[in-house]
Amino acid sequence: MSYIVTGGCGFIGSNFVNYICDTTDKPVFVVDKMTYAANENKIALNHHRSGQVRVYKCDLADGCDVLDNILEHNQVDGIFNFAAESHVDRSIAGPGIFVQSNTVGTFNLLEKCRQYDINRYLQVSTDEVYGSLTEESPSFTENICLDPSSVYSASKASADMLVNAYHKTYGLNAVITRCCNNYGPRAHPEKLIPTVITQALNDQRIPVYGTGSQIREWIHVYDHCTAIKAVFDHGETGHVYNIGSEVELRNIDLVKRILKLLDKPASLIKFVDDRLGHDFRYAIDSSKFQSLVEGKNWSLRYGKQQFNEGLEETIDWYKILSKKA
Repeated sequence: MSYIVTGGCGFIGSNFVNYICDTTDKPVFVVDKMTYAANENKIALNHHRSGQVRVYKCDLADGCDVLDNILEHNQVDGIFNFAAESHVDRSIAGPGIFVQSNTVGTFNLLEKCRQYDINRYLQVSTDEVYGSLTEESPSFTENICLDPSSVYSASKASADMLVNAYHKTYGLNAVITRCCNNYGPRAHPEKLIPTVITQALNDQRIPVYGTGSQIREWIHVYDHCTAIKAVFDHGETGHVYNIGSEVELRNIDLVKRILKLLDKPASLIKFVDDRLGHDFRYAIDSSKFQSLVEGKNWSLRYGKQQFNEGLEETIDWYKILSKKA
């Protein structure tokens, strides 16, 4: 038995591939479009050398004949779909590629699942499909109406609805996870935390949208990856599971925290015009997921008390990366 991981050379996908290879001996077929944000070197070299991981370049939005070859000649236990364009700023500037990659790509993948009768499918989604919260609002639950604000989140919401439809119409054994913001190693430098770290290391100005008052919930990518596998193993088919950490921070406070850990001055911060349609706050109610994993030896490695530890490890990773550059 084996796994297919789409988008497995990106930030979260590559961390997940490394986690799966570290904890199982199952072959992993990585299918990735290999955009600017992907790099197969994010997958540990020993997993390549052992032959446990095989990487294929393929655009799901174009149908991806590579998948047919994999599915025809291998017994695939499950598919994890991480493949997505995910940077909101880019979706504002060029929305079309987001619809193609996130919605059409998911549709084509679901058709392959139907054609080859895949045992289990997991869709990796985002809390952004829920829209925006006020500071006083209760956290997002799985049963609230979706209200996406950007083309990115709308294309992900569309993909989620397709997964739900394939479950109800064709009986696809599918689950969906929706997670808060991720941080940790291997993120592309365009994301907030890598931007702050790399700019600060080079004593360059750090752009912060508006006043930096927007609130985000942050989870370490390792915890997200272990949670995804737990949902794959134990989640009820047709269900959605929110994955969160309860670590909520204003953007400006997060930036200042990173600067403090780097011993850099707050004067590096440069406030810029706010993003179009910028959501104010995201926060996840993950009680359904917590109930799922109760008694199954799952817990956050980097919770509220360990958040600074996770940030310091992330900073150290980017320091090493900058020295190699």
